[in-house]
Amino acid sequence: MKLCIFCSANQNIDPEFFERTQKLGEWAARNGHSIVFGGHDAGLMHTVSRSAKEAGGLVIGIVPRKIEEMGRLSPYLDVHIPTEDLTDRKELMMAQSDAFIVLPGGIGTLDELFTVAAAGTLQYHQKPIILYNIKGFWDSLINCLDDLQQKGMIRGTWRDYICVVTDINGISTCLQ
Repeated sequence: MKLCIFCSANQNIDPEFFERTQKLGEWAARNGHSIVFGGHDAGLMHTVSRSAKEAGGLVIGIVPRKIEEMGRLSPYLDVHIPTEDLTDRKELMMAQSDAFIVLPGGIGTLDELFTVAAAGTLQYHQKPIILYNIKGFWDSLINCLDDLQQKGMIRGTWRDYICVVTDINGISTCLQ
């Protein structure tokens, strides 16, 4: 499968996020999965691309022009797909991927998560969306989604579209 990874490009975050992201990249490569990601050379993006590549996996970077202009292109790309902007990147990531794994991240990661989740609720795709809740990082988001659902703001059950996991075994289960 082509696993799209949405995650932080920041460096000054919990070291365990880097450790768990490295294990995810290695696991993906060992299990024959390719990595699709935003092509940045920092933070968890760098870690997942490096670890997957070093474990023999295929790494596909879908990279907005601005990242290239800043000189922040990952050195671990097997396939480099340039895009004009973030909207193009998200569209191509959705088209290129079989599943989405959301690691700790900020505004960009939330944007990506909600774009693919909204597309899933409208049946533009039926691909797994996995929220990897490392060390409870996404607990406040999960509480927010539960609150929105209780208030009737989410049609159906949001967990029908987003699978929440805390480890790689959970990821394997969601991909089946």
